[in-house]
Amino acid sequence: MFSNKYILRLIVPLIFEQLLAVSVGMVDTFMVSTVGQVAVSGVALVDNINRLIIQVMAAFATGGLVIASQYFGCKETERAKQTCAQLETLMMIFSVAATIFFCIFTKPMLSLIFGSIEQDVMDVACIYLFFTALSYPFLGMYNAGAAIFRSTGNSKISMQISILMNVINIGLNAVFVYCCGLGVAGVALATLISRVVAGFIMSGFIFSKKNPMEVREIKKFIPKKSYVVRILKIGIPSGIENGMFQIGKIVVVGMVATLGTDAIAANSIAFQIIDFPNIPGTSIGLAMVTIIGQCVGARDTEAAKYYTKKLMIMTYIGDWACKWLLFAFAPLFVNIFSLSPVASDTAVFVLRCFCIASLVGWPLSFALPNALRAAGDVNFSLGVSMVSMWVFRIICSYILVMVLGMGVLGVWIGMFVDWYARAVAYLARYLSGRWKKHRMI
Repeated sequence: MFSNKYILRLIVPLIFEQLLAVSVGMVDTFMVSTVGQVAVSGVALVDNINRLIIQVMAAFATGGLVIASQYFGCKETERAKQTCAQLETLMMIFSVAATIFFCIFTKPMLSLIFGSIEQDVMDVACIYLFFTALSYPFLGMYNAGAAIFRSTGNSKISMQISILMNVINIGLNAVFVYCCGLGVAGVALATLISRVVAGFIMSGFIFSKKNPMEVREIKKFIPKKSYVVRILKIGIPSGIENGMFQIGKIVVVGMVATLGTDAIAANSIAFQIIDFPNIPGTSIGLAMVTIIGQCVGARDTEAAKYYTKKLMIMTYIGDWACKWLLFAFAPLFVNIFSLSPVASDTAVFVLRCFCIASLVGWPLSFALPNALRAAGDVNFSLGVSMVSMWVFRIICSYILVMVLGMGVLGVWIGMFVDWYARAVAYLARYLSGRWKKHRMI
């Protein structure tokens, strides 16, 4: 069903897109690091909230992508178009609601989540959260459009828009931070403007004739129960899973926040850096949703099995290559940022632990479950994620950090335990074949 050329045409743009998406946060952190470590800490705390919102948006996009891919796989183009229109509406409703909430309750939410952090860090975090929250609707427009094009196997358009978004972000960062001296506000404003431009351009492509899922009838965007339910059957479990995962990370970051500015900075920079070696696996996982979704839509479970194995092999190859590079050059990457010697040493150490621990468990934990989701087997993934996050990551992190005093390393060990618990569960589910029994259309 899918040639090697088709798979590469789908994956390669996704790799560049993910690279650029990760670079936004990295560039923001790098620019802010020139202002000082307090600024780095404030932006890092808010990034955890922003990632939560982005993860929920990704869940809605996954819901629309799975349903549209399955319709596309069984040649029901009109229903696929209707699904795409409904996805646009749902994404806009959620993103606007999130913007209103975080703009109104900026400081109370930060205080509730992170407790009594230093006042100068709180001031920086409030500024950064307010401006980035304004960008949520435009980021939603971009994510919905990207999912729509991916459902047809086209990942090139979202890559091109992502390139433009990053060029704008980097350029405005330089102007606002170095020329205008706006500091954190400048970094946040650059991110906002770049996302506004990306959102409007993506919407233009969605309504153009280049989109095989083009929808011109306004009535198709009015929520329709049958389609909304199908999307939400994937989107809600995926959203809860992604949301709980990010909430768990925020809880853990709250523990790190009690260890001081050095610990916050080291932990945040390390988390920024690990996004890069995860890019091949993340990109192949996104491609897996499209490919396996179309196989399942065509009722060809043998093809779904074949391409799952093929894509997992590709994931391991890309993941291992990147992890060994990070292990070798971790000090070089960390030294890009203006950290104290203590924070730098801590970041390098946990990064190297990450490289070793992730070699077996990470692909099974984060790539393989996309095959299950593409088949509609989302409730199992949700259950595993919730149990593993709260029982393994959070409890282990609490014991290692707060009781045994292992510092930042305790948080990362808790994360590794969480990965391997997920890996065992997802692999067992896949081998059992029970995911084949699910039908979403």
